[in-house]
Amino acid sequence: MASESVIKRRILSTMSILAIVGATASGKSGLAIQLALQLAEIAQQAEIVNADSMAVYRGMDIGTAKPTAAQRAAVPHHLIDIMDITETATVAEFQTLARAAITEIQARNAIAIVVGGSALYMHAILDELKFPGTDPAVRAKWQARLDAVGSEVLWGELAALSPQAASGILPGNGRRIVRALEVVELTGEFTSHLPHPRYALPGVVQLGVALPQEVVTERIAARVDRMWDDGLLDEVRHLEGMGLRSGVTASRALGYAQVLAHFDGLSTADEAREHTKVVTRKFSRKQLAWFKRDSRIEWVEPANFVAYALRRLLE
Repeated sequence: MASESVIKRRILSTMSILAIVGATASGKSGLAIQLALQLAEIAQQAEIVNADSMAVYRGMDIGTAKPTAAQRAAVPHHLIDIMDITETATVAEFQTLARAAITEIQARNAIAIVVGGSALYMHAILDELKFPGTDPAVRAKWQARLDAVGSEVLWGELAALSPQAASGILPGNGRRIVRALEVVELTGEFTSHLPHPRYALPGVVQLGVALPQEVVTERIAARVDRMWDDGLLDEVRHLEGMGLRSGVTASRALGYAQVLAHFDGLSTADEAREHTKVVTRKFSRKQLAWFKRDSRIEWVEPANFVAYALRRLLE
């Protein structure tokens, strides 16, 4: 009769993708590593796929709370430190890279643990979601227009071209407005609403880290204070010299944008710290609102998370 570990290994191998979602500072990465190490104890390999849109950038370590070198040595991680800060990370490209990583992991009979707080990126990885093509020249034209007139004026131009597209985009979201105008010019239409979620990949289970909002708020404050203590200002100053300000995506990351504003004399260091806490809290609430709309996600408290995930996999 097969041993217990062999039986578990056979069962676990049928469950190829576990997605861990939740708010910023909820401890997702740590729980994913704990789970992977637990799986290793029963001879089941697991590897982690990053679904955080900012952890892809080399050098952005402190502000993105990347796993440490020791953690990444203990458990294989994918899609971390794969881009320069001057490059623009797109959801479409991330979807392609993440799915390729998952395919490689599955080929090794390992479980892919997809971890991240970027709801759109997670949706793109797991669900049926297609992206219109892009044209750098058209994108540059609308980006220049945004720089010249501002997001609210450009939103008005989008509304004149496509009221349906504009209805789902906030006037202050310049990046999405530029993308919508690019797609409208290239294809004649653009929808700002995502399709009903349906998994594009087999064997997906999504678990959410359940924490009260007040606990999330406390963790965010502690994380931002730790970022400052660990030298975020020095990190941003170093990255500034490497072209951070020219990075359309990287320069807008939480914490980094606030520190750059401080360097521009728009705030003190302490004001930048507090502003980072405020915008991170707002972002976390937005994250959770998006995730909570997905009825497929099973919410589990951190204390029981790893045990529940193992039990869920064994089902």
